[in-house]
Amino acid sequence: MDTFIPAGYEVVRDAERCTGCGVCERQCANGVHKFDKSTGKMIADSNKCVNCHRCVCMCPTHALKIVKSDDTYRLNANWSAQTMNEVYRQANSGGVLLSSMGNPNDYPVYFNKILLNASQVTNPPIDPLREPMETAVYLGKKDVEIKRDSQGRLIDTLAPQLKLSTPIMFSAMSYGSISYNAHESLARAAEELGIYYNTGEGGLHKDFYKYGKNTIVQVASGRFGVHAEYLETAAAIEIKMGQGAKPGIGGHLPGMKISDDVSKTRMIPKGVDAISPAPHHDIYSIEDLRQLIYTIKEATGYKKPIIVKIAAVHNVAAIASGVARSGADIIAIDGFRGGTGAAPTRIRDNVGIPIELALARVDERLRDEGIRDSVSVVVAGSVHSSADVVKAVALGADACYIGTAALLALGCHLCRNCHTGKCNWGIATQRADLVKRLNPDLGYKRLVNLITAWTHEIKEMMGGMGINSIEALRGNRLMLRGVGLNETELKVLGIRHAGEDM
Repeated sequence: MDTFIPAGYEVVRDAERCTGCGVCERQCANGVHKFDKSTGKMIADSNKCVNCHRCVCMCPTHALKIVKSDDTYRLNANWSAQTMNEVYRQANSGGVLLSSMGNPNDYPVYFNKILLNASQVTNPPIDPLREPMETAVYLGKKDVEIKRDSQGRLIDTLAPQLKLSTPIMFSAMSYGSISYNAHESLARAAEELGIYYNTGEGGLHKDFYKYGKNTIVQVASGRFGVHAEYLETAAAIEIKMGQGAKPGIGGHLPGMKISDDVSKTRMIPKGVDAISPAPHHDIYSIEDLRQLIYTIKEATGYKKPIIVKIAAVHNVAAIASGVARSGADIIAIDGFRGGTGAAPTRIRDNVGIPIELALARVDERLRDEGIRDSVSVVVAGSVHSSADVVKAVALGADACYIGTAALLALGCHLCRNCHTGKCNWGIATQRADLVKRLNPDLGYKRLVNLITAWTHEIKEMMGGMGINSIEALRGNRLMLRGVGLNETELKVLGIRHAGEDM
């Protein structure tokens, strides 16, 4: 007999305001609301509610609110209600728990424990409204000697570069995990902003080939949607070795999200779970990785930077050193709070390390080995704001990927049920009736607004530090101070505590 699991949230309806119009019923893909003919009133089944707030936002009379349920088990400091419910679910099903988005547990967010320095008298600040401020970033190898020909002209030996107008890109989100309209919004915004978006491991829909100059395509272990034209279309190619939300395992797209279009794009059967292997079955060493990197470079005429994406794990600095020596142009590091469309709950919540610590160690290791300029570093994993971008650059990053923040800009309410395919906001779904709720004409403008605002803030923060370029900020840890951090944390981050002198 299945164990009853009480609802986590309760739908509260104001009877005086509710007109019985049925908007909530039509807007909810989870079947929470319905009209009761016997009473002539709208009723709600709170057990089905995922707290996406679609009904609350759409109710014309503001008759609805969703509150945390006060139905509790007997209090137990050792066994929380969430832990008990997870045991009940697995006892009912015998299956692995599946979750969406990033790690929600109360681990430290180191960005929130790092403060920025500011200039005062001897090194005056810069006014970004009246003086030049450079936010452009070039990603790729830069360890080249200056060479000139017999006429004294510079010989260009620089490897292919990605030019970003600002040190922000949209991180990997596959077509399948998110909708066609969400992908279109990301692609159009990247084109207008002069940055890049990443296809994830789901291939590239034919309609979006026209955005190739602003597209990073992925080659993952499942090789979904990978073919010559796909590689040739992109501005850069990313080999996905790991992901922050699920280090050590492969990707997973539930079968209900594999529609006809997704099936065609990924080159896999419709309606069948797409599970990519944990390892690339042709990569078991840095030498094997090097072979794939140069195979892709050969296939694309050495015209495109190659990115290698790894998860932030305890030996990430040594791994990054090997990746840098394997021929990669860019290393992408994904922290343990990175979002995902679907991941085993236990993996998402217990594996990996914070991106701030991983970044600091990688940057230090590459500098110590004298190879920092041979590779660019991009970081991801719950970058919340422009301040996080500035702190990441000062810790050693060249740029940041953002994923969840971009989805929030598109309307996501973090209900954390992406894996069900019932996204009421038209983002993490393939249902046509839900997909159309996200208007890409509006979606891409909201993304442009977000990155434009962040870029203005980045300029203001750099100006306050007396720094006029991202290049001068990169790895400049003297501009950072920690608060509430112990000696080990400060040592790993390579910064001093607030109040300490330079």
